[in-house]
Amino acid sequence: MVEKHGIAWEEKAEGQLFCQGKSTQIIDMLVEECTRAGVEIRLGTEVLGVDQIGSEGSSGFIVTTATQTLSCNSLVIATGGPSIPKMGATRFGYKIAEQFGLDMVETVPALVPLTFTDEADDPLKALSGVAVDAVVSNERIQFDEPLLFTHRGLSGPAILQISSYWEAGEAFMIDLAPGVDVLEQLKADRMAQPRLSPVAWLSERMPTRLAAHIASGIKQVRLADMPDTALMNLALQVGEWRVKPAGSEGYRKAEVTRGGVSTDELSSKTMESKKIPGLYFIGEVVDVTGHLGGHNFQWAWASGVACGEVC
Repeated sequence: MVEKHGIAWEEKAEGQLFCQGKSTQIIDMLVEECTRAGVEIRLGTEVLGVDQIGSEGSSGFIVTTATQTLSCNSLVIATGGPSIPKMGATRFGYKIAEQFGLDMVETVPALVPLTFTDEADDPLKALSGVAVDAVVSNERIQFDEPLLFTHRGLSGPAILQISSYWEAGEAFMIDLAPGVDVLEQLKADRMAQPRLSPVAWLSERMPTRLAAHIASGIKQVRLADMPDTALMNLALQVGEWRVKPAGSEGYRKAEVTRGGVSTDELSSKTMESKKIPGLYFIGEVVDVTGHLGGHNFQWAWASGVACGEVC
């Protein structure tokens, strides 16, 4: 569909697709497809209530707005979650699910920057804006993507990805020199380049500001002066930096919401409620969360197609 509409796209990382132009191109594409299908779009229309009508096995719905009452045989809830409320995101879809007795999975912000406590964050504020390739991991998964230091904590693709697998109070590991056995390389360079300073060694592998920050805690001025214990401490800081965030930037910065309507409540083929015939839930309002790079859009559209083909 994207290519049919002449929208250029690129794969920035494996499986991560982005349009090369503006996001309005995608919006225009979707609006055009809706127009072709005869869809009527009503903006600024508040839904005051939804009620089920009819007998068991043959039912429909009444949707009450501020100006009129609408009836339908099939009702599709495609309202997303609470992420980025400034765009109008709400919990409306969850309220409808709860009204009809569907089980919910607790929601939390996902694909979201993570924050530190003020005490832990203060020394890192000088690094705001620094980006570095990294491997971020916990016991369940790892991501080999760029990391970005912010004035409140950490962001960038690697952090957004791991945030979907992070629980409050947990720690995860960051490798700031991917593909390098830091300790072995330090020992080798201590022999081969004994006069090299720790900050110079670090600067060869990461941005200068980050290298200076890490080296600021090292007393020795040359690799030759660093005993094995000092090399081990430096290797841990670089290759196994243990991070325990205080929290996240919340729904206001989260690209998606983890949790929502339980998938156990829905047909995996049609997205129809197993309890309420004719009631469908698609997209982010459902407890399905994809990785960064278009996967959540793809889920929204694919679940919409599955639903639209039958209702």
